[in-house]
Amino acid sequence: MRIETSAGPAEIELDQLRKPAFLLLLTHGSGGGVDAKDLLIVRDSALRLGGAVARVVQPYRVAGRRAPGSVVIQDQAWLEIVAHLRGRKRIPVIQGGRSNGARVACRTAVAARARGVLALSFPLHPPGKPEKSRREELLAAGSIEVVVINGASDPFGIPDPADAAEVRVIPGQSHAFRAGFDLIADTVTPWLARWC
Repeated sequence: MRIETSAGPAEIELDQLRKPAFLLLLTHGSGGGVDAKDLLIVRDSALRLGGAVARVVQPYRVAGRRAPGSVVIQDQAWLEIVAHLRGRKRIPVIQGGRSNGARVACRTAVAARARGVLALSFPLHPPGKPEKSRREELLAAGSIEVVVINGASDPFGIPDPADAAEVRVIPGQSHAFRAGFDLIADTVTPWLARWC
């Protein structure tokens, strides 16, 4: 499915049941795609619980760029995507993503009226530059519950547990998960089940 936004078209991979319990929107990191294994594990967990899942390829990636560009433009396009997918449904909307997608999900959570945010590999700061913290983006979700899942050796840092409802650290993993998918599923499944 394609959705036109003010930043250009976005592409959506939608897995939907007839009467879903919730809608989960997931998006990718800066140079990645929606077929990252951690996103697929989360999708599968949500589908097993009766949710609908939209994996969103943001407009900058559809256009072939690796970097998202302006935060304002990226967030506005995301909110347009959420509004389109939500339509008139009155089901809970949960949003999330990996890396840059986690940042978008946190920054827009309040405006999107999300019930929860899942932040996979939230990049707390650029590698080697902890003084350039993105903590405020994580906190932008306000009272909306944020669950963070990061690798123990992520060079982008690991958020403080006090800044999220839950911070799950996957041992032996960096920014891109190569293992620990069972721990991701074990974290996400009971959290998503709250909206069933």
